[in-house]
Amino acid sequence: MLIKVCGMRVAQNIRDVSALGVDWLGLVFCPNSPRLVTQIHSRGGLIPDYNSLEGETPKLGVSHLLMPRHNHPLRVGVFMDDMPQNIVTRVYNFNLDIVQLHGEESPVMIDNLRHTLDPDIRPGFKIAKTIFIESAEDFKQCAAYEDVVDYFVFHNKCAEAGGSGKKFDWSLLSQYEGKTPFLLSGGIGPEDAEAIKSIQHPMMVGVDINSKFEIEPGLKDVEKIRDFVERLRA
Repeated sequence: MLIKVCGMRVAQNIRDVSALGVDWLGLVFCPNSPRLVTQIHSRGGLIPDYNSLEGETPKLGVSHLLMPRHNHPLRVGVFMDDMPQNIVTRVYNFNLDIVQLHGEESPVMIDNLRHTLDPDIRPGFKIAKTIFIESAEDFKQCAAYEDVVDYFVFHNKCAEAGGSGKKFDWSLLSQYEGKTPFLLSGGIGPEDAEAIKSIQHPMMVGVDINSKFEIEPGLKDVEKIRDFVERLRA
């Protein structure tokens, strides 16, 4: 079971969570999110070497923090209706492996983004598309993105860029008949490991966890994640 921990932004916290054997780390680039990864440029003015939290000393930036790449989780950049050039810049600067598009991005825009990045900038680059689920009808959105994206992220409907911490009805997953693999997201907490293990769907490849594992926005509770990983993979 693939495990993505989203909303990371504090350097030591990223190191600690990376050591737990999770698969993906999510860096949020949505401007209205409390987990926004901000950029403070290096002296050279070319590569963003630092990220920071309000009121704190700048931390070593994720672009350097996650180097070298060997045995580190893949890096996922989360964007919401952003300009393609902003996405491309962050893929390059933060050495992202995956882009997760969390807004109303069109299949044409996504196809153009892929061809811009792969192979010239980021060979083998992957794209995930968030699909917001409230009823079985919402899975119809997936048809337009089949053969365009590599993953879906099924999330509860909410107005907030960073999520609401609430679940949708997971029994609806049986209505998804697409061929694109998906991650389950939205309101997953430490207590949900057994329920997740009971889900039987051939295209479900992982889960996306965030706010229910936080001490505060952007700062994860390492012990909660450790326990969840162990129980989910037991």
